[in-house]
Amino acid sequence: MMKFMLPFVSWAIRIGSRTLIHLDPYPLEQVPGRGPLILVVNHIGSLEVPLLAAHLRPRKTIALAKIETWNNKFMGWLFDLWEAIPIRRGEADLDAIRQCLAVLDSGDILVVAPEGTRSYNGHLKRGQPGVSLIALRSGAPILPIVHWGGENFTANIKHLDRTDFHLKVGKPFRLVDNGAKVTGKTRQEMADEIMYQLAALMPEEYRGEYEDCNPPPMKYLRFA
Repeated sequence: MMKFMLPFVSWAIRIGSRTLIHLDPYPLEQVPGRGPLILVVNHIGSLEVPLLAAHLRPRKTIALAKIETWNNKFMGWLFDLWEAIPIRRGEADLDAIRQCLAVLDSGDILVVAPEGTRSYNGHLKRGQPGVSLIALRSGAPILPIVHWGGENFTANIKHLDRTDFHLKVGKPFRLVDNGAKVTGKTRQEMADEIMYQLAALMPEEYRGEYEDCNPPPMKYLRFA
């Protein structure tokens, strides 16, 4: 039953996105059509994951979501439909990491928001080191995707206005340790380098914690 509903829900989201927002899905054509992939995205609100999952079909796209999401019955049903992976924030959730690696082993897309929580205003928060662990263990390529404008969605709906939702896709890369001992500090440095890739794609006013126009040299990213 759940698999039967997924195409219908995805279709409904695509139709709804044409009605409620201005979205050009053309940049998503840069997402590879096959093979394991980690999509790293900034996290503003509730729009990005449904839009990505719907517009990237027929590719299977699975995202991480805070376990508290399942406290809401409708959201829990929706995230179960997308086979989202519940994660306990603030702790080393090894079961969630194993599920993430299984997604990539299956050749599917894993969506990770390194910030770990919504910004609401669109300004980047500090990335969390968990994304580094998944990327290193899997060896999967990473593709940065950013979006902005969605932070205005709720206010625009109240005024019956459509929301301009902007998407931009960066260049793929892989995370490598270059022989360095991977400590907690190293993983945070790796996460920051990934976040700088997101920041570089965004307008300056959205770069938040990564507004530095002269970021440190990239030590752990390898571009194709």
